[in-house]
Amino acid sequence: MRVTQPSNERLPVAVLGATGIVGQRLVRMLDGHPSLRLASVAASGRRAGDRYGDAVRWSLGGDPPAEAADLPLRVATEPPEYRIVLSALPSGVARELEPALAEAGHIVSTNASAHRLRDDVPLLVPEVNPQALALAARQPWSEGGGRLVANPNCVVAGLALALAPLQEAFGIEAATVVTLQAVSGAGLEGVGSVQIEGNAIPWIPGEEEKIEPELNKILGTDIPVAASVNRVPVLDGHTANVFLKLASPASPGDAARVLGEFRAPPSLPDLPSLPEQPLIVRSEPDRPQPRLDIGAAGGMAASVGRIRAAPPHDLAITVVAHNGIRGAAGACLLNAELCLAREARWRARHSDPRAAPAGIGQVHGSSRPGVRA
Repeated sequence: MRVTQPSNERLPVAVLGATGIVGQRLVRMLDGHPSLRLASVAASGRRAGDRYGDAVRWSLGGDPPAEAADLPLRVATEPPEYRIVLSALPSGVARELEPALAEAGHIVSTNASAHRLRDDVPLLVPEVNPQALALAARQPWSEGGGRLVANPNCVVAGLALALAPLQEAFGIEAATVVTLQAVSGAGLEGVGSVQIEGNAIPWIPGEEEKIEPELNKILGTDIPVAASVNRVPVLDGHTANVFLKLASPASPGDAARVLGEFRAPPSLPDLPSLPEQPLIVRSEPDRPQPRLDIGAAGGMAASVGRIRAAPPHDLAITVVAHNGIRGAAGACLLNAELCLAREARWRARHSDPRAAPAGIGQVHGSSRPGVRA
């Protein structure tokens, strides 16, 4: 039976990996969301059946949202009963589980790295490449209503926003990126205080290898990228110092203008988590800074500053983005909003035009058994 979700109701969502730091951010961002509501939380089986509020080691200040606290914690490997799935699972678990969920008819928006470079998986930054969502039609489970979409690495999310307008205006021939990455990017158990206090660690396992291929997949380019990543004693907010060789000359003023004028494509739906201005250009000589700038647009905008000539490079910029929001939970949520909006628009066009929804709007349930709208 196919179920229609009325457009005036918040659609139920399952969050997998809900006790980790990204999962906690998803839980908090769903609290009060205008179109989606948290209906199911899942993690490993150790605390299955416990109240989420009792099982989670809440790390975001205050207490878990009341809407979430009383939910029973489910086992992540058990199929969720709701169609929309936001996944904050570790990549090892996600590698097998997420395709299985898509095969069962779920819309899976994942933060995991396991499927980002798969040819038929959209690697989305909606302001930059919303057209990539069309790749999902090539997925083997697409006819059954399943979708699997991914957001990029937490550094790449901010880089893609900053480099997309420069690529469009001037062309980028090569890039060198040096990152200063916050400890929250390593997760709750990632970096011990003795290791990081008063220190900088010039290596993050697997991180440098992600930057070039993910950035190029999003931009549709083949830019050579040299990357050096560092873990630093900052709680939230990744900083990237970027040095560019451009195909066409551009002054710092030209670059600042292009960056400041960047907006999402007009064809992009009005999504609840979409920032009105994706890039905030800072003119101060000492900005952006994580402590001062990660809250731009509620953490969904990247900040760009120190735009300057830097011989032998053509241009240098500094990018700061909230790794936990724009680089993880917020990006995952925004991608799910885009999937739902595109599906609602497609169904309105191909069935009853009078049923065209507003915003995320009307979403039809899967015809697969056991999956509720």
